[in-house]
Amino acid sequence: MLPKVAKEWVEKAEEDYGFACASIEYTDYFAQVCFHFQQAAEKYLKAFIVAKKLDFRPVHNLLELLAICRHADPDIKELDEACRFLNPFYIDTRYPVHWPSAYDKDTANKAKEQTTKIRDWVKNSLNV
Repeated sequence: MLPKVAKEWVEKAEEDYGFACASIEYTDYFAQVCFHFQQAAEKYLKAFIVAKKLDFRPVHNLLELLAICRHADPDIKELDEACRFLNPFYIDTRYPVHWPSAYDKDTANKAKEQTTKIRDWVKNSLNV
């Protein structure tokens, strides 16, 4: 049975995921859509970490969170690309940056695709 706190992480992830999915068609604020996909991915990974009783760290770096997840499942290489793609959205979408960043509908759709990979993997692994 999934611990209550892990369920809560999944629920919060689903809120970000649902909001971002719905927003793609109704906004031109694609940077914010990408941010919410990154947040959903982060929360799905944290749900897995909590459920597996791994070392929980309050970080936003998806690659670091994925490394923690590997302690329970060393073969989750299928999420590497998704985490690498989504990881910059935590900073780039929220703060002025001094490097090129462009967010459009195609980027938002790719963020959705990559987040969906993480979502499906975590939910399948946790039987949610």
